[in-house]
Amino acid sequence: MTDLEIARSQLAGHSICLCKDGAWFTDDGRGISPMLRFLDENRDLRGFSAADRIVGKAAAMLFVKAGIAAVYGEVMSQAGAEFLEANGIPHSCGTLTEQVINRQGTGICPMEETVSELDDPETAYKALSARLAAMRKG
Repeated sequence: MTDLEIARSQLAGHSICLCKDGAWFTDDGRGISPMLRFLDENRDLRGFSAADRIVGKAAAMLFVKAGIAAVYGEVMSQAGAEFLEANGIPHSCGTLTEQVINRQGTGICPMEETVSELDDPETAYKALSARLAAMRKG
């Protein structure tokens, strides 16, 4: 099995699974919070394959910043797929959707809104970190 196949096979019941050289780990955090935390911890994720429940442009930008080698999303937005494609990252998905919707189902996800006009993964990382911190404060 490839690393991406292993990551996909271990995703059930988790929000994200990362795999490299057959070794994998999962996280159950919500949304993009696991990837933000991994980046904050300076984890070396270069060359890992990632399977995630939902991959929008925000997640895609964090995957590019982290050096992820391949991505599978159970659900992937068009903008997420386009960003991965533009950065040469092989990707696949179960369902391709126009956009990622917020948890209430009333509009676009706030993380997607944050990166909608951004193209640089480092800038996106900083903007997403600030947005998540602000949301947690209420």
